[in-house]
Amino acid sequence: MIERTTDTSTASAASTASVASTASPAVGSGIEFLGQEERLGQAVALALRTLKDGIPYQHEMNDALVKMHLNSVQFAKNKGLIKQYVEHDIASMMPTLKTLRAAVAQRGDPEIALQGVFDKTSSFYQLCLDLEASPGQRRFTFPYSHVLAISRRIGQFDLTDAELHEIWLKPRLEGYGRGIGVTFEVSDIGADGKVTVSLGAPAP
Repeated sequence: MIERTTDTSTASAASTASVASTASPAVGSGIEFLGQEERLGQAVALALRTLKDGIPYQHEMNDALVKMHLNSVQFAKNKGLIKQYVEHDIASMMPTLKTLRAAVAQRGDPEIALQGVFDKTSSFYQLCLDLEASPGQRRFTFPYSHVLAISRRIGQFDLTDAELHEIWLKPRLEGYGRGIGVTFEVSDIGADGKVTVSLGAPAP
């Protein structure tokens, strides 16, 4: 069943890419997959397989990334090292953050900071599947709730959404802003499950 699905998905994606590649760039961005039909087909097949597999629960496309984060943060919390872990994460991103800092300074446009952290970083837009972009702001559903609720139920993790946001996502994003030389103001998780990151006053 999986093999048949994969073959069909690959063929369908290849057909889509082929049709898109004959259109003008103004019609859509499918042309960028010209010559990469097999890659596109594999990606579509993986998406279908992931979303179809509801055992032991309904998976989402960001599951693997979410679980990696949860496992690491839970370990750091258990060892009393969460502050150091966040600092390590920010430090590991410094080469990228410094590049963005230089671009912001050169162009005088702090929006580049949001674009660099949210729009052009696969580890973020693959984590937050419904990222909404507007000038000076990015908004997304807190990405850990789905897996965290299930994992708490079976005793895998004991983190709550609010706790995880406070000790991990919020300080991490604020640290990225400092590294770029801007201020990221990170909201709490709203009643709708959304988090908003806005550009604040310039960082000192």
